[in-house]
Amino acid sequence: MTSTVNNYINGRHVPPSTNQYLDILNPSTNQPIGKVALSTCIDVNSAVQAAHTAFSTWSTLTVKSRAAIMLKLHSLIQQNAEQLAELIVLENGKNMTEALADVAKGNETVEYACSLPQLMQGKIDRVSGSVTCRDRRDALGVVVSIVPFNFPFMVPMWTVPIALVTGNTMVLKPSEKVPLTMCKVLELMEEAGFPSGVVNVVQGTKDAVEGLIDHELVKAVTFVGSSPIAKIVSERCHLLNKRCTALGGAKNHLVALPDCDVEGTASDVVVSYAGCAGQRCMAASVLLIVGPRDGERQQLLLNTVVEKAAKLKAGTDAGKVGAVIDETSLNKILGYIEQSEKEGSEILLDGRSWTADMKSTGGNWIGPTIILHKNKTDKAMNEEIFGPVLSVYHVASWYEAIEIENSSPFGNAAAIYTNNGGHAEWFVSRFRASMLGVNIGIPVPREPFSFGGLYGTRSKYGDMDITGDGAIEFFTNRIKITSKWPTPTVPEYVVGMEQQGSVMNGGIDHANFAGRM
Repeated sequence: MTSTVNNYINGRHVPPSTNQYLDILNPSTNQPIGKVALSTCIDVNSAVQAAHTAFSTWSTLTVKSRAAIMLKLHSLIQQNAEQLAELIVLENGKNMTEALADVAKGNETVEYACSLPQLMQGKIDRVSGSVTCRDRRDALGVVVSIVPFNFPFMVPMWTVPIALVTGNTMVLKPSEKVPLTMCKVLELMEEAGFPSGVVNVVQGTKDAVEGLIDHELVKAVTFVGSSPIAKIVSERCHLLNKRCTALGGAKNHLVALPDCDVEGTASDVVVSYAGCAGQRCMAASVLLIVGPRDGERQQLLLNTVVEKAAKLKAGTDAGKVGAVIDETSLNKILGYIEQSEKEGSEILLDGRSWTADMKSTGGNWIGPTIILHKNKTDKAMNEEIFGPVLSVYHVASWYEAIEIENSSPFGNAAAIYTNNGGHAEWFVSRFRASMLGVNIGIPVPREPFSFGGLYGTRSKYGDMDITGDGAIEFFTNRIKITSKWPTPTVPEYVVGMEQQGSVMNGGIDHANFAGRM
């Protein structure tokens, strides 16, 4: 049974103006599981206009009222977590445990958005004798989120909940490879009580993206994807003077010191690089082992990593490694492994056997792969692969490890493995990345902390982080009001009341009803 995924505009599922569709493929089999609409500027305009019309009413609700609807959604997501996870497994290829984590992590941001009535409160202060300053947060209007395939639920939920509770209306552009999960979410949003037009979804590819960015009623754009496209999106938005945060790719380095806990470090490294088939921007890419190549501790760590990774099996059950998203991704990963061999690297664990062993399934299978490099300039050591491939390189000193990490054009994440707090602090104060881990190979900040790469690197273009307080700032305008009122002429009867002791803090105590009616 296959599904047809249309656009969702003003509370209705609408076929695209082109009447053209792309196949949605199950990565585990490459068999079609549905069709997704290919949209144009005509469809984009309909969605943006619907969001623009809904904004006038939605933005005038109190933050508390909007959060109350979001709280209902949070409960519905919990109730339907297994069904959402099954859709993620089907269209993305994750194993079931990873899919449930995708839902749970996304719902954390929904929960965070429910706290915005407390977090969005403005400030007020008397800044001089008769002058008061206060501020408030106003919604921007219609905002757009363009999201990737690798987390069909979590990444859309980075932006949708916060954007909506702050008072914006939304047009979402899911990845054309994984549109089914958000279709189910739209059902839940309707059940929660979101009015028509507040959330709209435009399916498609490049035409849809460009149409959304260029539309004059769109006030801000968020994007998550590859670095080259993130750069293009950011530059296109800024040419139009639009607010934009565009998160790109990564090349994350893990540094293991001789004093690290070998068993814990090895397990963490394997989960980091091979989990979700390596298709996440926080995955380990490079393991830098400090100390001599033939050192006892160094060899023990590397052997343990290889042994643990070699035990992983292919599949979508808990603890297994799923297929990568499509044949293009598979061929790219295979190309990096072959290139490493040509450069003289040693393949300690070769996941290419899965491609042959699982050929009968028709899926995009590549097993965990570990490459021991002799040269730190190898392509696999420096470029984003986005697959279950770990590059290993021995460094002679802490300074060499930092030099390699700092020289990367990316700046997403880095981690240090050690049992010494002083050693950990030395590294976290010198890493050139914005999300750092100590004995944690996937150092994703959890709410209320915000997610985003380092400014000035290929991991982040544009403005602010995409979650947490960074998202509150991104999705609102901070309005500042400075007030001065003339000194009033006090009526005689009020003066009399003041003389009777009704004065509190230099003004009238309106809560004191004594002698008044």
